[in-house]
Amino acid sequence: MDWLSLSDVEARVNALESLMVEKGLAEHEAVDAVVASFENDMGPVNGAKVVVRAWTDPEYKKWLLADATAAIADMGFTGLQTEHMVAVENTAQRHNVVVCTLCSCYPWTLLGIPPAWFKYPQYRARVVKEPRSVLAEFGVTLADDVHIDVWDSSAEIRYLVLPQRPDGTEGLSDDELVALVSRDSMVGTALLSSPKAA
Repeated sequence: MDWLSLSDVEARVNALESLMVEKGLAEHEAVDAVVASFENDMGPVNGAKVVVRAWTDPEYKKWLLADATAAIADMGFTGLQTEHMVAVENTAQRHNVVVCTLCSCYPWTLLGIPPAWFKYPQYRARVVKEPRSVLAEFGVTLADDVHIDVWDSSAEIRYLVLPQRPDGTEGLSDDELVALVSRDSMVGTALLSSPKAA
């Protein structure tokens, strides 16, 4: 899936930052502070904490699936597109994947900065029409009898995929479980492996 290489993205970001600094619109330190905020104060670790709480607390899981906005806010994760959340659960029979066909609506506070591929027209168009093929390109091969639901985020509603808890994780601490959860698994474009498989 070489829709845009990382080096292209890095070059664009560096050029934009240099131009903003040159024009006096920003300072390198301010850009670094914003990036650090996205990396440390919001992002996939927040979503992973929600997932792990749902894995380890059956009552919280029920709440998350019934009213994700409130359940997520209860953990202190609010703002930046988490105002209207829905959680959908992956099971052995059902797999969920998220797209935003119109733009790139995405729960930044929970998942961090959206990956470049999430914004690309190729992903946005193809995952709706041929989700099994697109998932296979991400390395997600599902049995033919697994039903795939594609959820279309919008300005009104955004989705969090609750991935299946991997086998062999019963004795792990919450921190160890959080480390297993990836951003892509919460979008539905990755599966989680058991610690033994990793």
